[in-house]
Amino acid sequence: MRSRPIRHGSSLASMLVVLVACGGAEPMPAATTASAPGANGSSTAPMQAPEEPSTEKLTSDSVKETPAGATFKAPAGWTLKTAGARRMLEGPESDVHFAFVENKETGAEAAVAAAWKEIHPDFKRAIEFVADKPARHGWEQHRVFTYETSPNEKLAISAVARRNKDTWTIGLLEASDAGYERRGAEVRVIRDSLRPKGYERESFKGKTAHALDAPRMAEIAKFVERAREQLGVPGIAISLVQDGKVVYEAGFGMRELGRPTPVDADTLFMIASNTKALSTLLLAKLIDEGKFGWETPVSTVYPAFKLGNEETTRSARIKHLVCACTGLPRQDDEWQFEFAKATAGSSMALLGRMQPTTKFGETFQYSNMLAAAAGFVGGYAAYPKRELGAAYDEAMRTRVFQPLGMKNTTFDYPRALRGNHATPHGENFDGAQGIVDMRLNESIYPLRPAGAGWSSAHDLTRYVQMELARGTLPDGTRYVSEKNLMARREPQVAMAENVTYAMGLVTDTRFGIPLIHHGGSMYGFKSDMFWLPEHGVGGVFLANADAGWVAVKPYFRKLVELLFDGRPEADEDLAFAAKEYKALHEKERSRRVLPPAADAVAALAKHYVSPQLGELKVISKGNSVIFDIGEWKTAVATRKNDDGTTTFIGIDPGVDDEGAMEFLASEREGKRALIVREAQLEYVFLEK
Repeated sequence: MRSRPIRHGSSLASMLVVLVACGGAEPMPAATTASAPGANGSSTAPMQAPEEPSTEKLTSDSVKETPAGATFKAPAGWTLKTAGARRMLEGPESDVHFAFVENKETGAEAAVAAAWKEIHPDFKRAIEFVADKPARHGWEQHRVFTYETSPNEKLAISAVARRNKDTWTIGLLEASDAGYERRGAEVRVIRDSLRPKGYERESFKGKTAHALDAPRMAEIAKFVERAREQLGVPGIAISLVQDGKVVYEAGFGMRELGRPTPVDADTLFMIASNTKALSTLLLAKLIDEGKFGWETPVSTVYPAFKLGNEETTRSARIKHLVCACTGLPRQDDEWQFEFAKATAGSSMALLGRMQPTTKFGETFQYSNMLAAAAGFVGGYAAYPKRELGAAYDEAMRTRVFQPLGMKNTTFDYPRALRGNHATPHGENFDGAQGIVDMRLNESIYPLRPAGAGWSSAHDLTRYVQMELARGTLPDGTRYVSEKNLMARREPQVAMAENVTYAMGLVTDTRFGIPLIHHGGSMYGFKSDMFWLPEHGVGGVFLANADAGWVAVKPYFRKLVELLFDGRPEADEDLAFAAKEYKALHEKERSRRVLPPAADAVAALAKHYVSPQLGELKVISKGNSVIFDIGEWKTAVATRKNDDGTTTFIGIDPGVDDEGAMEFLASEREGKRALIVREAQLEYVFLEK
């Protein structure tokens, strides 16, 4: 799955800090408490209360209450300070702060302003973006605010205002980028668990699912087509299974914008991180064969395996490669920038520069490189004399694709692109859909167990059927032991309220019943596959545009509404999500300058180099400026940040998705520099 790094000065990126719920060149930067005044004159010091608060260090996850009786979950390891109408939480490293403040102001804006004044009397940051959310979970109004920050502040600041009757409960977040990356899952638990007094969440527990008959499938089809149109997605393919049988497979729209060839159930899409679930299935098969166990130390299976130091390496078990619970941060830029000569072996070697920033099992941190290692270690165990990538490919072919009847699923890009395949799309500078350069998606191939699979709705349905049958095939043959199949679903670490990461799978119980699924995101491709194990229902969702991810959660909601006579919320959820997505992108584009600012361009060097990310060449063509990374290139726009710095932003379709590629113009070591940041890491391109 692609990274969605925090980028500042970008409304879309900072909003994602608030909204994301669902992939080691230099030493990890130390976590620092944001204690200096912000660029807008507001303090970013730890939250304070006018009176002396009572303080409690939480030794376990705890349900707490506000003065108005609203409840929320506070994570173990955090410190809770209570003072009057304020409940202030501080993360274990003291660089993440979240507070709930209650008041009876008129309107969300006044309520939020009053809340900040109680915590920071001098708070003066400009509001960057405001989004209304559907009124849900007992709240009568729900509005989200994000605030302007400049890149060098490395801060995430937001507010969420929710009203029940005449009382506003406002959640305030202040965090360093690094802190939010480490503790974002725990922030989501705190924020999303807030419930007004007496509210009981809708639950489908104990209900019998309706049959997905023709009228219900017609409703699903209309919903998918509506989502496609509202989000501008060229093509979507879906499938649905019930009681062991495929009840629906269909394509909507076109494989490629401007061409009439329709999507169908056999159209191949990149499934991105849904490859992870297939890779963990391979591990389950190899455990059945006695090659290793979930608790086997990785280094005893693959002796060349190394993490940041000997102790970390020694602690890593097979399950840790796929649990997102080791505390290793995302280092996606290293494989997204420099992949032309990368191999499975060189990708594994990158792990030797990675060190956890939280303890094993403590909090959710997603790692594509660790997940790739899981597949390659499995391939090595199966075929120790083969090159790592070839061993993995053969192990997947013989132990997963072939026995499940996934005849067209492949890691062979040329083969996929020769046949019935979807073309990836993303928004261009003007907001219109454009075709994504497939070279961007070649970046994941050296780490292919984490996300390089190509498959179709039809093929992936075979996998979902097997999961629903708890490891047996349609003919009744036992394919994988139930014990090892089900171990992959056991919760390992919390991602959000009622959502846990297992092993290449996510367990979501927000509907009162388990929904097992995983998402996938590469440039211009979005996917999900899912099943309700207690009700024998599952399916696949594939889209060929970056906006496709916006439809997934409303789609799940629509399905359970039809299955269990749920409250009719999905249509409104989709409309709000599509409106917000478009508004975020429009806001982002409004701050960009194209052609890029002439003075900023004149200050650039022509050639830069980073020890970790390779070379970058600046190419001017008329009014256009292109950053050429070697593996890929993109036209750039400029954005003037509030602190006077300038950011160059990749604007080609796909590159521009979610602020994925931004370069801060700077100076280091007396040379011109371009800075690329992930939340916990910084990479420097120096002029060559």
